[in-house]
Amino acid sequence: MSAILLDGAGVARQVYATLAPRIAALQRRGVRPGLAAVLAGDDPASRSYIRNKVRACAAAGLHSEVRDLPADCAEGAVLGIIDELNRSSNIHGIIVQLPLPRHLNGNRIVQSIRIEKDVDGFSWHNLGALVEGHPALVPCTPLGVIFMLDHAGIAIEGRHAVVIGRSNIVGKPLALLLISRGATVTVCNSRTPDIGTHTGMADIVIAAAGRPRLVRADMIREGAAVIDVGINRLPGGKLVGDVDFEGARARAGWISPVPGGVGPMTVAMLISNTVSAAERQAARSADSRRENGDAPDDLTGTA
Repeated sequence: MSAILLDGAGVARQVYATLAPRIAALQRRGVRPGLAAVLAGDDPASRSYIRNKVRACAAAGLHSEVRDLPADCAEGAVLGIIDELNRSSNIHGIIVQLPLPRHLNGNRIVQSIRIEKDVDGFSWHNLGALVEGHPALVPCTPLGVIFMLDHAGIAIEGRHAVVIGRSNIVGKPLALLLISRGATVTVCNSRTPDIGTHTGMADIVIAAAGRPRLVRADMIREGAAVIDVGINRLPGGKLVGDVDFEGARARAGWISPVPGGVGPMTVAMLISNTVSAAERQAARSADSRRENGDAPDDLTGTA
């Protein structure tokens, strides 16, 4: 058998199509969703990710800004920029491109973003809401994975899912999303003895450990759905995932490629979160004006 390819780029285009009328409704009310990215240092991968996000904003009709800081910037400078963006009425979402230079306290910086503008979903408040089962702004990569599974018609409820990776950015929130959808979830990491024992029993395998070709074909149950979140650059420059793609596609029922799988979905979910944040902020602004006796905007199209 040959696995069905999960085309993240194609699914992302459909996401943008569903966002278009919501963006248009906001613009009719004088609101253009705005996303700001804070970048510190000269990491080539980080700059590439930011370029992709800026292009996606332009294509979707969003406003975007990049605040570019040198690698040796003071933490106070970063916090000052975030404070400015927190207060800006033109910015509805703020992201801090990770990783940050080592001398910066990443937790302090990320937690300084206003909750309603935390479109990466990394604040303790938004992660806590996910734990509670009342998600607001959900981390983009886990949200993209769930969207891909749903789009492909892959059942989650009652299935056994194995997540390889325990990060706060992907592994943990993804496990919580799967649990909330009724899956039985096993979380492994690169130090788990004999990971194949777990993945071999799984209906859904999601690899997010950052280890090239960690998951081999013989570790996958025939017909399983395999989602590869990993992005690893080999010494020759080739990009590969955490899954041995060529071997696994002959055994899996569904599989996502690297590149072209989860990556485009992560960006699409970031744009979606920014639009949702803009809708909520616009609705709160209208409510405030109403309480003050001013005529509110037309709320048609808000979520």
